[in-house]
Amino acid sequence: MSLPENLNEFDTLVAIIARLRAPGGCPWDRQQSHASLRENLLEECYEVLEALDHEDAGKLSDELGDLLMQIVFHIQIAHEEGEFELGDVVRGINTKLIHRHPHIFGSEKVRDAEEVALNWEALKQEEREDGTSILDSVPRQMPALGRSQSIQRRVAQVGFDWPEVDGIIEKLSEEIGELKQAEDEESREREFGDVLFALVNIARRMGVDSEAALRAANQRFTRRFNYMEEVCRRRGVNFARLSLEEQNALWEEAKEGLKE
Repeated sequence: MSLPENLNEFDTLVAIIARLRAPGGCPWDRQQSHASLRENLLEECYEVLEALDHEDAGKLSDELGDLLMQIVFHIQIAHEEGEFELGDVVRGINTKLIHRHPHIFGSEKVRDAEEVALNWEALKQEEREDGTSILDSVPRQMPALGRSQSIQRRVAQVGFDWPEVDGIIEKLSEEIGELKQAEDEESREREFGDVLFALVNIARRMGVDSEAALRAANQRFTRRFNYMEEVCRRRGVNFARLSLEEQNALWEEAKEGLKE
């Protein structure tokens, strides 16, 4: 078979995926289903996020390609199953974008980005079936911090929000007090969840992405701990046998050495 041409065109990607899925194509690709590709899709989303966090344009381009491949793969499977076509996907998102931007494709006027966000939520509500909640479309499979952030952002868009961030900080203090008083495992888990929820709310009001902030904290900790391990190897020291004071001193050395 001849090699695909015009590698910079979207139609070429569609044709490659169709060829991989066709009789005589790749055995692995032909074996996949919507369900079997779930983890692949999620992994590619996280790799895109990592490229964004690192502000690496080259890696972002590469990872977006991998994510786009996953999308086209699902569309090809849907085509084979008679579920929907590429045109249905494109038409659906184009229709949605036009409907949710009446200030661009219609006569509506807006003052600023905040009003655009409020209108966006109102227009989404119009698209929902009667009796559905604005929270029904927040995916339950999202990481808990990200889902908490999405829930809080959506209810804030309809006015259910603290007037000032100081009120949320006071709420956090209240929740920490209740956590301290929790006497059993079930209560501790519930109160700890309330503390996290309040923290995410504070982050939202301060313009901080909770998921991104925690990912960055995880990365900082990992780099510092790796630094500590490397120092111990160079010095011929067993980290686990150091006292807590010695480990803490090494931690401060790692922070200074990495200059983060």
